[in-house]
Amino acid sequence: MDIKWSRTPLLVVSLLTLFALVYVYLVSKVETPESIDISQVAKLITQGKIEYITVDQDDLSIKLKDNPKKVASHKETGVGLVETLEALGLNQEQRANLDIRIKPRSVLDGWVNILATLLPVVLFGGFLFFILRQAQGAGNQALSFGKSRAKMFTGDKPTVTFNDVAGVDEAKQELAEIVEFLREPEKFISLGARIPKGVLMVGPPGCGKTLTAKAISGEAGVPFFSISGSEFVEMFVGVGASRVRDLFDQAKRNSPCIIFMDEIDAVGRHRGAGLGGSHDEREQTLNQILVEMDGFDTDTNVIVVAATNRPDILDPALLRPGRFDRRVVLDRPDRKGREQILGIHTKGKPLGNDVDLKIIAQQSPGFVGADIESLVNEAAILAARRGLKQITMSEFQEAIEKVIAGPERKSRIIPKKERVIIAHHEAGHALIMKSLAECDKVQKVSIVARGMAGGYVIPLPDERYLKNQKKFEADLVAILGGRVAEEIIFNDVTNGASDDLNRATKIARAMVMQYGMSVELGPLTFGEKDELVFLGKEIGEQRNYSEAIARQIDREVRKIVDTAYYKARQILTDQRSKLEEIAERLLKEETLDAKTFNAIFTN
Repeated sequence: MDIKWSRTPLLVVSLLTLFALVYVYLVSKVETPESIDISQVAKLITQGKIEYITVDQDDLSIKLKDNPKKVASHKETGVGLVETLEALGLNQEQRANLDIRIKPRSVLDGWVNILATLLPVVLFGGFLFFILRQAQGAGNQALSFGKSRAKMFTGDKPTVTFNDVAGVDEAKQELAEIVEFLREPEKFISLGARIPKGVLMVGPPGCGKTLTAKAISGEAGVPFFSISGSEFVEMFVGVGASRVRDLFDQAKRNSPCIIFMDEIDAVGRHRGAGLGGSHDEREQTLNQILVEMDGFDTDTNVIVVAATNRPDILDPALLRPGRFDRRVVLDRPDRKGREQILGIHTKGKPLGNDVDLKIIAQQSPGFVGADIESLVNEAAILAARRGLKQITMSEFQEAIEKVIAGPERKSRIIPKKERVIIAHHEAGHALIMKSLAECDKVQKVSIVARGMAGGYVIPLPDERYLKNQKKFEADLVAILGGRVAEEIIFNDVTNGASDDLNRATKIARAMVMQYGMSVELGPLTFGEKDELVFLGKEIGEQRNYSEAIARQIDREVRKIVDTAYYKARQILTDQRSKLEEIAERLLKEETLDAKTFNAIFTN
């Protein structure tokens, strides 16, 4: 059997351990006696304390009378023991009475001595050989830190094409030009056009940046190198820059080709952000990327495609023309885009006759491609769990609710009194949404717990990109409807509306400070906010207004919220009978769909 040492570290370690144990055993078997001078040996003979002497060449092993302790000595080389004792003054009688034994030589003794001498050398050499072979192995790569870890795809067998990407038509059109240039460079060169050095794809997570990059490779049919930004930098200094050089060297040898860097913000942050340590190493890596993309030796058909959801933190030198010439935005898909994405993910799946992808797309606003893929997968899992042969509309609608709010918690035991409060709370939200034309339509009302929520109302929003002031004010009234309903019916309030109050306060403050929707303060913005682009998360604010303005802002926020609160109270007071009817239906049926809910108002 062919055993490869570099792939059998356990065998090597076992053999080295066995050799070490044998060596320790051999050494432990040899008892180290006390060594004395030959003159002391002559003195002991004169005193009659020696029983016998064993001679092993020039080594003497002495057995004392009435003493188990061993004693050793050494005589002069080339001189016999008798002559040595005679020279030390022992008479003939003393020499004659001395028991001298000559130790016979054994072949095994010679091998033991050789093994005891060579074994440490063999152990060290074997250990060194094992370390070197392991270091050169593909698994460890200890001696190849500077090599690029990019994965190369030849492009002759594409797994993803533009047909597998939907909802980003404008981005596909931009990137199709890159593909066309790689296929027919002469068409552009004849007109003096130069190949774009880089394309930066930006957008929120899950919008298909990586998928689109794979489609570029599949469409172009050229070699495709894929690497993550975090794979450049290691704990060793200079590794990142070395890997960048190696990556571009490979790309140049395989040009025309594409290099895809995912999450480039890992190495492309603003330089000068830190002092020493990993920051310096990251900056050296970034410097090498800048040089490779637009330095002296860049006359090659290598296009760099990068993806990030944090373009605001990238270094300006990386974003200038000549490096990343184009910035392609992949935003959240609209209703039509969601419908196209649904068509791709449901392809090949058995769908029921009642499935309408247009309605599913309308019911899933804000979903990105990853959310829609999860939605379809959850619907298929639900259908399989129910023993169905097809995925029906019911599974899709439940999957939407699961993605939005979490799984149902029917096992959660809620006291009867709390169920009554939750039913009136959700009925308050739904009734106001039905009463105000500016509010979104009600798709479903439920008091079945999902995630952390005791109940929920799912709206059916219209596709819109701009919200006017009336829309914000109507949403505030609907948000506060649950708390107002509790106050009207039970003359008391609970902590169930804490999330509603938090949302209402944020909307009102944004109306005053960001959107200029305040009569008293006018069309001004207040506070310089640092936000995560595309994620919509506020990470800090700098106050650029006085204390007097801060008091005015607080008064305006209070005024907007109070106005919405009183309007919600007026609506629910006037329609208290409908509020109680909706709550009773919820307590009885737990969930009301749009048809059942709207039927209440036709009676």
